Amino acid sequence: MGLVERMSEVTTEDENRLIAERRKKLDRMRDDGNAFPNGFRRDALADELRAAYSAHSAESLQGEKVQVAVAGRMMSKRVMGKSSFVHLQDRSGQIQLFVQRDRLGEDVYADFKKWDLGDILGATGTLMMTKTGELSIAVDSLEVLVKSLRPLPDKWHGMADQELRLRLRYVDLIVSPERRQAFRVRSEAIRFIRSYLDALDFLEVETPIMQPIPGGAAARPFETHHHALDRTLYLRIAPELYLKRLLVGGFERVYELGRVFRNEGLSTRHNPEFTMLELYQAYADYEDLMNLTENLVRETARVLLGKTTVVFGDDEFDLGHAFPRLSVEQSLLDANVGLTADTVRDRQVLAQLCQAEGIPVHDQYGAGKLQLELFERLIEDNLQGPIFITQYPAEVSPLARACDNDAFLTDRFELFIAGSEIANGFSELNDPEDQAARFRAQVEAKEHGDDEAMYFDADYVRALEYGMPPAAGLGIGIDRLVMLLTNSQSIRDVLLFPQLKQEA
Repeated sequence: MGLVERMSEVTTEDENRLIAERRKKLDRMRDDGNAFPNGFRRDALADELRAAYSAHSAESLQGEKVQVAVAGRMMSKRVMGKSSFVHLQDRSGQIQLFVQRDRLGEDVYADFKKWDLGDILGATGTLMMTKTGELSIAVDSLEVLVKSLRPLPDKWHGMADQELRLRLRYVDLIVSPERRQAFRVRSEAIRFIRSYLDALDFLEVETPIMQPIPGGAAARPFETHHHALDRTLYLRIAPELYLKRLLVGGFERVYELGRVFRNEGLSTRHNPEFTMLELYQAYADYEDLMNLTENLVRETARVLLGKTTVVFGDDEFDLGHAFPRLSVEQSLLDANVGLTADTVRDRQVLAQLCQAEGIPVHDQYGAGKLQLELFERLIEDNLQGPIFITQYPAEVSPLARACDNDAFLTDRFELFIAGSEIANGFSELNDPEDQAARFRAQVEAKEHGDDEAMYFDADYVRALEYGMPPAAGLGIGIDRLVMLLTNSQSIRDVLLFPQLKQEA
């Protein structure tokens, strides 16, 4: 039996001892020459080699004598006297190295046995097939490219501490193939969404992240200060109002994929910094964008996963069928929360229901705001979907166009899947006088203590006075969409570096 070296979890005292030992090895490497060489060049990746040669027989590989150069991190080492096996990990996966003393040389082999897991190696050699049928490389030359000074976690258990896994994401990515795959899916989703919209003649643009007036959403902003201009600026809570200025300017289909910032708490669905897709299309309404949203979500799943069903937690969701549509008021009536068609807009009845549910009721809250409070408390989390909730009250939709036949409501929708809001869109309000009045109502709400109410944006009203074509807009939370596609239960699992509490 040979000696099998494995990554193991260690105490702080043991870790300090191991780090000290590895530093001594690095010191010896410095004494011998360049401890961090940069001249090695690989010509193959692990998955490329497996795809091209895994079906070959041992005899055919022996006859072909395929020479390769590979590089990556040493994840396991099994020493068996005059020969050893190593698993080397690159960005695509792992490949096995077969290291022999007689082939490598006495001195290099002796050094190799002292190298540590986590070291980054470069190797050249000939492809072979082991007796167990594993594609491997019979090594001709082997060198340390980077000495790892800190021990890695146990290869079988990864990082059990959730907080540590997020805080040391770089280590988590080394030892967790499934986490690396989740972030590949994220990148592929963003790439596909861009190609999908580009094919529909949307133009990708960039708008300011630091804004003099935060707008486009109901959220508390982060503040910063520009010293040269001596003015307060805000990290954007949405790019919406700038994108709609571009509609005024003649760009009839625009989108932006980027970070937005909201000064809110942390949860499994919320991070103060997240990625949003926003798009705006002239001569379209909210029903057009519901269709676009449904097709985009469905096609993203189909292209990335190869199917239109997704598993999230213990549930499976079918994105291949038409998504049902239900109004906010009808959802309240269907939920039997104590409302009827006659009382669903009765402020007194709504206020009593809110108070019974422990929802704070302020004097400035109208029936529309109270409807939303009840919906968010009693219904939203239970929406399995996929389902579009439509016709939100105008009181809580200050940028959305009112319904032609009912000014209490707006042409607005939100998409819910697995109890989580994935998308929000609406027909755009392009009446400058109506918009100014709604901004004033938001300012009044802010003066009464609503930290998430909007500011009055006089320049945006001025833009509307030049004339914005009838249009509809859409926002999709990329992080929540990726959570769904990767069966990730927390938004922190799809953010490479999520916001965390200060390290103790």
